[in-house]
Amino acid sequence: MSDTQTGEGEHEDPSRRDFIYIATGAAAAVGAGAFAWPLVSQMGAAADTRAAGSIEIDVSKVEEGQQLKVLWRGKPIFVRYRTQKEIDYADSVDVASLRDPQTDDERFVPNFEGKINKSLLVMIGVCTHFGCIPVGEAGDFEGWYCPCHGSHYDSSGRIRKGPAPKNMVIPPYKYLSDTVIKIG
Repeated sequence: MSDTQTGEGEHEDPSRRDFIYIATGAAAAVGAGAFAWPLVSQMGAAADTRAAGSIEIDVSKVEEGQQLKVLWRGKPIFVRYRTQKEIDYADSVDVASLRDPQTDDERFVPNFEGKINKSLLVMIGVCTHFGCIPVGEAGDFEGWYCPCHGSHYDSSGRIRKGPAPKNMVIPPYKYLSDTVIKIG
C-alpha cells in the first residue's frame, strides 16, 4: 500500500495533508504566543518605575563657577556651570594626547534651538576606574580628582592622568527650556 492510499483504496491528497499540518502548527504558535505574551510583558518596568528613571533639573540658580550635584538612578550627576577660563582650557587640549579622545564639543547635547551651551556641563560624577566619586575643582587639570586611586580629569571630565580608562560618562539628557534639563 502506498503513502497516498487509505485502507479502502481511496487516495489522500498530499497537499491537503500538508495544509492541515501547517494550519495546526500555525494555530499552536498563535496559542503559545497568546499564552507567553502576558508572562513576558509583566517583566517590564512599571510606569512609576519608568517615570523615576528621569529627572528634571532647574539650573537657573546655578551661578558661573558653581556645581550642582543631584542623584539619578542612584548615581551622582554633576552639573557644572563652567567659567570662560574652564571652557577655553578644555578647548585648548590636543585631543590626540588624550587616553579617551573626545573633543569638548562632543561632550555636550544641543539645546532645543540646536546650539551647544558649553557653559553647562552635565555628567555622571563617577570615576571610570573603580566607581569612586571624584572631588570637583581639584587635581592637576582644573577639573576633578579621584582620591581613591589618583585619577585626574580636566574641566570637561576627560581623563588626563591616573588609572581611569575612560572619560566621565555623559548621561542621556535634553533641554526642556533654557533653564531646565531632563536627564534620562
